[in-house]
Amino acid sequence: MIAADALLTRQGKLARLRSGGNPRALEICSGAGGLSLGLQTAGIELAAHVEIDPEAARSYALNFANGRDLEGPWALPRDMERVSAQQLVTELGLPTSAADSFDVLAAGLPCQAFARIGRSKLRSISGGEEDAFQKDPRASLYRRFLKFVEDTQPLVIVIENVPDILNFGGHNVPEEICEHLEAAGYSTGYTLLNAAYFGVPQIRERLFIVALARVLGQEPRFPEPTHFAELPSGYQGTRRVALKHVDQTSGRFHELHQPSDTLKPAVGARAALADLPRITEHVDDPKVIRRRKLTDELPYRESKKPLSEYATMMRDWEGFTSDAGTDGHLVRLTPRDFPIFEAMEHGADYPQARKVAEELFQQALRRKRLTGIHKNSAAYRDLRSEMVPPYDPEKFPNKWWKLDPARPSRTLTAHMGKDTYSHIHYDSQQCRTISVREAARLQSFPDGFAFAGAMNAAFRQIGNAVPPLLGLAVARVIREQLNLAAQSADQNDDRQVA
Repeated sequence: MIAADALLTRQGKLARLRSGGNPRALEICSGAGGLSLGLQTAGIELAAHVEIDPEAARSYALNFANGRDLEGPWALPRDMERVSAQQLVTELGLPTSAADSFDVLAAGLPCQAFARIGRSKLRSISGGEEDAFQKDPRASLYRRFLKFVEDTQPLVIVIENVPDILNFGGHNVPEEICEHLEAAGYSTGYTLLNAAYFGVPQIRERLFIVALARVLGQEPRFPEPTHFAELPSGYQGTRRVALKHVDQTSGRFHELHQPSDTLKPAVGARAALADLPRITEHVDDPKVIRRRKLTDELPYRESKKPLSEYATMMRDWEGFTSDAGTDGHLVRLTPRDFPIFEAMEHGADYPQARKVAEELFQQALRRKRLTGIHKNSAAYRDLRSEMVPPYDPEKFPNKWWKLDPARPSRTLTAHMGKDTYSHIHYDSQQCRTISVREAARLQSFPDGFAFAGAMNAAFRQIGNAVPPLLGLAVARVIREQLNLAAQSADQNDDRQVA
C-alpha cells in the first residue's frame, strides 16, 4: 500500500496542474537532451537533469539554459549514483523540496550493459566469463533510479532503453521495474517503439516503460504510428530475441504497433539530408576540414526543388530555428576508403565494400604493371595496405553500410564517436561518411541544436540520444493524459460542490 504522505504529495501535484501549472520534468542520464527536447516541445518544463558525461552535460546546458548561467550549477555534470534528488534541488536553487519539485521523472538509463553489441567486449575484459554483462555495474543503475522515484514522487515515469533489456541473461528487467513501481502506487506498461514509425529517418527500435501514478486515474498509453516502414530482417530477428521472455499474461506488455501502409511513408535519407551542404573538401583540400570547427556554419544548398517536409521541420523547430545555414560539417578523413565509398552501391555493407576494394586493387596492379609481382613482396603488400581494408568480411559483415537515399537509415550508435563507417553518405560523388550535422538530422535533432566538444564527442552524444521526434511522440501522450487527469479532477470537484 502506498504511504499516506506519498499519496498526499501526488495529490498536491495534481492540484497544481489543475490550477494551471505546467508539468515539470527531471531527467536522469539525460545525455545531450533528445528526450528532453521532446518533453519541452510537448509543453513540459525542464526543471532539472542529471548527466555524468561532461560534454553531453555541456550540450544540455547550451540548448536548455533558458536564461540560466552556463557556468553555474545547471551546466555541471553529475553522477546519478553520487547525487541525491534533494542535493540536486538544493544545488539548482529550486524553491521546493525534492518530493514537491517534479511531476515527470524520465531516464535514458545507460544501455551498454543490456546491448548485445557490447557483450563480447565485456567477456574479453572479464577473462571470458559468459555472464560478464550481468555483472556490469551499469546494469544496476535502474535500481538507483527507483530511489529517485521514491524521493521525488512523480506523477509520470518514463524509461527508455534498448530492446535487449527485455532479455537480460534470460531476465525481463522491465517486468521487475514495473513490479516495483506498481507496489509504489503506479499503473505501468511497456512496449517497443520504432523511431521510423514516428517520422525519424532511422530504423531505431527502443524499449519504453511508462508508469502513471494511480491518483491520475489513467492507464499507460503509447503513441500511434504516423509513418509506415518495413523493418529489415535483422531488426525482426532482434525483436524475436528481445521478446522471448516477455510474459504476455502480466498485462504490462503492450502489443507492438503494426503501422498501416496507408500512412505516410517513412522518411528516407535523401529527404533528410539533401539540403545540407555538399562536402568534398576531404578530397579536394583536406586542410579545410582539419581547420574547420564544429561550430563553423555553412549555408544550406540551393535547389530548385522544394524542401522536404522533414528538412523544413528541422530548420523551423520552435526555439531551434536556423535560417541561412547550420554548423557541424565535420567528416572523418579516411583517404584509403574514399574510392570504395564512391563505388559502393546504395544499401551495400562491408562484404561488398571489401569486394570493391579488391577490384580497385587489381586495377591498380595492372595500371602499375605489377600483376606478376609476388604477393609477399614489399611493393605488393604496401599497395594492398594502401587500398584494401584489413577486416574479415565474415567477422564484420555490418561494419560498413552505405545509406539508401529512399529509405531510413540504420540505427545510429554511440560507436560513431570512434568511426562512422556504419553510415556512408548515399551521394557517391561526395564519397565520405556522414558529417556531425547529418548524423543529427538522421536522429531528428533540429539544425539549431548545438553540440559541445569536438567531432568525436558530438557523434557519441548523437548516437546515445533518444531521437527527439520519438521523444515528442511519447511526451505528447503523457501531456494529454496529465491534462485529462487535471480536467477529471476539476469535474469531480464541481460535482462535490454541487
